Amino acid sequence: MKATVEVVCYKSKPLKDGTFPLMLRVTKDRKRKYVSLGLSLHEKFWDFEKSKPKRNCPNKEQIERLIAAKTAEYNDLIVEMTAQQREYTVETLVSHFHNQVRCATVVELYDKLIDDMKRGGKLGNAGVYKYSRTSLLKFTGQRLQIPFSDIDAVWLRRYENWLRTSGCGDTTISQLFRTLRSVFNKAVELQLVKRDYYPFDAYKVSKFDTRTKKRAITKEDVRKVIALDLSQGYPSERLARDIFVFSYFGAGINFADIALLKYGNVRDGRVQYVRKKTGKPINFLLTEEMRNIIAKYQRQGQTDDDYIFPILDRRVHRTEQQRYDRTHKVLTNTNRWLRKIGQRVGIEHLTTYVARHTYATVLKRSGVSVALISESLGHSDLSTTQIYLDSFENSQIDAAMQHLL
Repeated sequence: MKATVEVVCYKSKPLKDGTFPLMLRVTKDRKRKYVSLGLSLHEKFWDFEKSKPKRNCPNKEQIERLIAAKTAEYNDLIVEMTAQQREYTVETLVSHFHNQVRCATVVELYDKLIDDMKRGGKLGNAGVYKYSRTSLLKFTGQRLQIPFSDIDAVWLRRYENWLRTSGCGDTTISQLFRTLRSVFNKAVELQLVKRDYYPFDAYKVSKFDTRTKKRAITKEDVRKVIALDLSQGYPSERLARDIFVFSYFGAGINFADIALLKYGNVRDGRVQYVRKKTGKPINFLLTEEMRNIIAKYQRQGQTDDDYIFPILDRRVHRTEQQRYDRTHKVLTNTNRWLRKIGQRVGIEHLTTYVARHTYATVLKRSGVSVALISESLGHSDLSTTQIYLDSFENSQIDAAMQHLL
């Protein structure tokens, strides 16, 4: 007997708010299984005879599209199994989808991905996706319980216009759209939406001008930062300068890895660690400048498990979330001090990332290959390194053009 799929308003299980959940009822061989659609309605908005939302139902079209999409998924699987003459039960049908992913709407997939990232310790990425979800919720008026097929090029253009009227620039808009595109790609991969509905072929995210202002400074500027007298300054100010200098001489090590650096990572005159963002092993020579900085923060009775810099404390910051929150807080404070230091020596917008960019750019101008620079930075691909590298100055181009013939 062929299975049947129909939608019902499940009146036997009212929710606390007085609404009733919408369920798919899958029936085969007189056995039934109910699958939640993640939606609920007041009974006054549901036509029980025709098993569909009434005309006055809020978000009627969106609910109908979601019902149609979910029903089609089950019917397609039933047709496929029937055509292949495969034996199946009602439990087999339902478990097929539950074993894949238990989300059908945009907000449900966002929630799942954010939860997966948090469990995997990728709190930074989780924050990016959470920011994107919050933006979409504001744009839709908290109505993000929609199927991915609702998002087309027209929808995306309306979202872009809303972001611009909200005061967002191209860089922010680009990040939000790249995140949304990533979630949509995941939905296609999980077969939550057919590839035919993919809107990013018609709506190009690459149109946004997100060329980052070059953040590298000159070696002369680095010397100014090092030479600045901070003996009468605050300890946080001196720490900010030490972190900048350590990053510059330490192969552009970024702030998150500096915070996690332990005494056990220093061996035989070298620093060896695994980059948190990419998981790549990094190994570089410990310079005299870096030795002096490490010596400043050495404490009595320290062990290999103790952090080098006074950012994290292994006895206090025990969980991933605690380490993330503390690192983010100190990074904000460090960059605030670095901007003040920059103003004193005539450098515009000095930050921890300027040290990383400057390291890469100085190496490039010294003739080091981009591949080697990329390896030392721990990048996953050369295109990321190219973004870091400053463009050649006009004087260099002018001089090179004299030798074209």
